[in-house]
Amino acid sequence: MLSYALRRLLGIIPVLIVVSLLVFAFVKLMPGDPARIYAGPDASLEAVDAARHQLGLDQPLTIQYLQWVGNFLTGDLGIAYRNRQPVADAIGESFFPTLWLSLAAFAWSSVAGIAIGVFAARRRGRWQDYTAMSIAVCGISMPSFWLGLLLIQYVAVPFGLFATSGYAKPLDIVLPAITLGSTVAAVMARYTRSAYLEATHEDYVRTARAKGLTNRMVVWKHTFRNALIPVLTMLGLQFGFLLSGSIVIESVFSWPGLGWLLIESIKTQDQPVIQALVMLFVTMFLVINLVVDLLYGFIDPSARRD
Repeated sequence: MLSYALRRLLGIIPVLIVVSLLVFAFVKLMPGDPARIYAGPDASLEAVDAARHQLGLDQPLTIQYLQWVGNFLTGDLGIAYRNRQPVADAIGESFFPTLWLSLAAFAWSSVAGIAIGVFAARRRGRWQDYTAMSIAVCGISMPSFWLGLLLIQYVAVPFGLFATSGYAKPLDIVLPAITLGSTVAAVMARYTRSAYLEATHEDYVRTARAKGLTNRMVVWKHTFRNALIPVLTMLGLQFGFLLSGSIVIESVFSWPGLGWLLIESIKTQDQPVIQALVMLFVTMFLVINLVVDLLYGFIDPSARRD
């Protein structure tokens, strides 16, 4: 198990290197002069040159990249151009709103998706199956931002129970969480149904029935338990999707999280914040996949030999 974990951990390093190069190149290709943005629109040429030297922008690109990576690895994310606040502090203030929103969306969407998938699989070919899968297809096809706007227009505004923007009371997380998790619930419903139906045709299920086990024992101990192995992998990928997909939803609901911070930083061309947030999103996604791989290897020992 230890060697399996080390192989998976080492596989993250090349991905992070490639992503860091792409992020650095993307930021450097953005229009505008970072020194001018940092010094202010009314700053003199001397002040702009001083800011360029202070930020290290007069160094070769190779040196700038290596300094940025070195600082990132030590936790120094730089200073935001917009308000001269440490980037780490700005991200720290916005991290937990995004985390709570993602966890709330993940909780309801994973439970609902798995339950609907099992329900549809056990009624395969009946009207319940067709209805559940039709709803799932609609959930996958519907743009999440459009669903958010519908919830604001027809739920938040008429009833007044939820805020249309921002976060003031615990109930205000409900509509953003529903919007963010709708696609995940639909995907998990279809995936769970397929995994469950595939498990019902395995030899161990036929053997369990031949032994005379009760239907409940066959369903929950053999079929459902083994169907959860591929579902677990998909759940991890979907949680990573929630973290990255929150960018759009936080913009719709003006949720004060990492996604909203990224959009605002792009508007103001705040390059240090953009670089740090993109790398943070990628790192979180890779860490989540690593955890899922380790859990998969723990549940299914044969996966460690792949």
